[in-house]
Amino acid sequence: MRSRQRMFAAVMRLLLKCLRLGRRRRFKLVRQVERLWHYGHLCLRSLLYNSFTNGDVVLDSLFEPVYWLVDHVTRWFGVVFVALVIGLTSSIVAIVYICLLPLILQTYTPAWICWHLAYGHWNLIMIVFHYYMAITTSPGHPPQAKNDLTGVSICRKCIAPKPARTHHCSICNRCVLKMDHHCPWLNNCVGHYNHRYFFSFCFFMTMGCIYCSISGWEMFRDAYAAIERMKLLEKERLQVAANQTYYQTPPPTFSFRQRAFHKSVVYLWVLCSSVALALGALTLWHAALITRGETSIERHINRKERQRLQKKGKVFRNPYSYGSWDNWKVFLGVDVPRHWLTRVLLPSPHLPHGTGLSWDLPPCVMEQRAPLLAI
Repeated sequence: MRSRQRMFAAVMRLLLKCLRLGRRRRFKLVRQVERLWHYGHLCLRSLLYNSFTNGDVVLDSLFEPVYWLVDHVTRWFGVVFVALVIGLTSSIVAIVYICLLPLILQTYTPAWICWHLAYGHWNLIMIVFHYYMAITTSPGHPPQAKNDLTGVSICRKCIAPKPARTHHCSICNRCVLKMDHHCPWLNNCVGHYNHRYFFSFCFFMTMGCIYCSISGWEMFRDAYAAIERMKLLEKERLQVAANQTYYQTPPPTFSFRQRAFHKSVVYLWVLCSSVALALGALTLWHAALITRGETSIERHINRKERQRLQKKGKVFRNPYSYGSWDNWKVFLGVDVPRHWLTRVLLPSPHLPHGTGLSWDLPPCVMEQRAPLLAI
């Protein structure tokens, strides 16, 4: 009897010990899970925490994969866009020389012939020159040596000196002096050394498209009406062919040369008018920025800074603006009056004022305007 009681007591002690051990292990596992959870939460907060974090930062983080995709697609398709610009421009020039120029020489007066020949070829030369310079000229990059520059910040991506008005291009993966934007139609960044070429190309291309649209308006109307007649005659010819009898004669058809001529005129007018509207709006936008002495990136920076200071009752003034007229002179590199002819109305490869590393007062600016606040 006693042996049974001892055995029962031993079993109960063993069972209680197992229960205590299981409870300890369970509590220990729960504590480990809680510890891992708190550690992971702390790591996540340490990676995402920033005292300047706001809604814009969160949206930028969410759209980071989209930005990465756009940057890489733009980088690879830049050559395609350049080829497209060259192909479309060459097609318009070919149509003008093959189809329209013989008609102009036959129907226009000598004075109008001289005007069209002079203006058309001058505009074409300006377009070709500025586009070639825009795609082949480097926008300018800051030096990598830190001893050459003083009082500049450091780019977080390049880990290199970043002078004023310099920004990092995620497509080129380099910092660009006085960066305006990365243009896929140039396959190049628009910066300090090629900003004038880019704007001049946009301006003269817009002027050329407006010139072609206005000059070819009457030809476009005649060509469009002729194409409509072609469609009607084609329907009549098909109807006659379906119900043909011996005494019926099919209506006359247009030759291949006539069809090609009319369709080419319509293509020229539609393309030039579309480009004139789209590129004209872009040119006006950049003209407004140049008038204010800003780039596309600085426009957003200055707007936020202006709103911030306005709440404090202060006034923001762009430190790189010298007034509307002087801003244009600085941008175009006009130092003396004759430069309006030699540097603006004629092809000129002259360099812009300054090196893009520092922004001293240009010689063409007569009066220095001390800014109220620098960026």
